[in-house]
Amino acid sequence: MLDAVIAAIDLPHIAISANGDPARFASFGLPVLPDGAFYDQGPLAGLLAGLEWAASLGMSALLTSPGDIPFLPKGLANSLAPPPASVSSHGRRHHLVALWPVACSKELRGLLSAPGRRHVGYFADSIGMRYVEFAVRAGDPFANVNTQDDLIRARSSADEDHAETRITPDQQTR
Repeated sequence: MLDAVIAAIDLPHIAISANGDPARFASFGLPVLPDGAFYDQGPLAGLLAGLEWAASLGMSALLTSPGDIPFLPKGLANSLAPPPASVSSHGRRHHLVALWPVACSKELRGLLSAPGRRHVGYFADSIGMRYVEFAVRAGDPFANVNTQDDLIRARSSADEDHAETRITPDQQTR
């Protein structure tokens, strides 16, 4: 499933955020980013690792997607630009399918260093995340696929084009 996510992300630099033995991802030939000092603090720790990795490459933005969303539409980064922007579909916000400004890493490090909320949506709102609605015709290209049954259902309902992106100022929400 991860290979489908990687194939859909049409960007020159891709990394995998994961803790544990990075050798299990060796076949992908990509850097594996552990959570580091914020291990066990959830997806925001992985986001911080990704933002710092992107900064080390001189990037100004980081596109993120969970590894269990195999039907991502092509051109996602362009559809979300400029950051901060995240996907919304079927009335649901997908906070981790997002384009993050690398400059927010300092604010995220501060949030992770202090006691308090560790919710991705909370952090997204704190940096002014905009939500881009993807008008989905059939299925949901942003649906999580965690089991074989999920995959069968997702494949049967997936449309060839997966989604049309129509972005107008009134469709972008904060």
